[in-house]
Amino acid sequence: MDEIQVTPLGAGQHVGRSCILASIGSKNIMLDCGMDLKGYNDERRFPDFSYIVDGNLTDHIDCVIISHFHTDHCGALPFMTEMVGYNGPIYMTHPTKAIAPIVLEDNRKVAVDRKGETNFFTSEMIQDCMKKVIAVNLHQVVQVDNEIEIKAYYAGHVLGGAMFHIKVGTQSLVYTGDYNMTPDRHLGAAWIDRCRPDLLISESTYATTIRDSKSCRERDFLKKVHECVNNGGKVLIPCLALGRAQELGILLETYWERMDLKVPIYFASGLTEKANSYYKMFISWTNQNIKKTFVQRNMFEFKHIKPFDKSYIDNPGPMVVFASPNMLQAGLSLHIFKKWAPFEQNM
Repeated sequence: MDEIQVTPLGAGQHVGRSCILASIGSKNIMLDCGMDLKGYNDERRFPDFSYIVDGNLTDHIDCVIISHFHTDHCGALPFMTEMVGYNGPIYMTHPTKAIAPIVLEDNRKVAVDRKGETNFFTSEMIQDCMKKVIAVNLHQVVQVDNEIEIKAYYAGHVLGGAMFHIKVGTQSLVYTGDYNMTPDRHLGAAWIDRCRPDLLISESTYATTIRDSKSCRERDFLKKVHECVNNGGKVLIPCLALGRAQELGILLETYWERMDLKVPIYFASGLTEKANSYYKMFISWTNQNIKKTFVQRNMFEFKHIKPFDKSYIDNPGPMVVFASPNMLQAGLSLHIFKKWAPFEQNM
């Protein structure tokens, strides 16, 4: 039996830039192709493809598998395909294929249009990259070639997030990507068939972290938000526009209705509005509660949460605003903080 070799091209002993090359026999499978989030403006933000081979990546890599659409897992994909030169098959789920180009374009705008960085992919490169993607369904057995077989399983974490079971001949491995074993307010828990892979490659970001229960964290969050707005303050919540914003949005929406609060809540990002439309489209990927109530009420059609306009910064009185990390990089959130300086002690 051949030895399975694992080469981290990114995310080895640090968070971000997830990219792992798994070699089983004569086959090489790349697992994720993420970008570093530490603010590098050179090739250090991308995986180090020189560890693979000096030459044509397509000749050396048999396929690429993307677990989900977060930047640290897919952000370097257009760089790899259009600038380094990979033209082979790329696999991801249907929601990931739909949302990934939106995330990639948002990253490009921040890096190029706002920061003026060079050596970055273009909008056209993103489009050309996504043409190479093959979308897969959960539990669908995909025959990549006469030896490689892959199968996707529900990972939770974000819409479309998947774990992959990969078989090459008689050997196999499971790559979890980021996963969540606890159902949340809009997604279910990760699930996979009983299997005995020769190798398990798992997320370990919180491996040594002991966290409070989800209900305790939610209760503490709601208490702080309510206290702030009740005292006339303004709350700025930096969070990912895809996934975390929807989770916290449902949490606040439910609480606002229960407490009959009239304080305005805003999504300060066009990206969040686009994301919500995809959550409505891929409702089958959400948890049982969301699917069960979907006909009577779509939980992603928020009653209390509206799009944010910059003019609202000067509005008197309390409010709650969701801001994406890219907004923080663009400086808009810093501008909000300066405007809201008297309320900083309440945040």
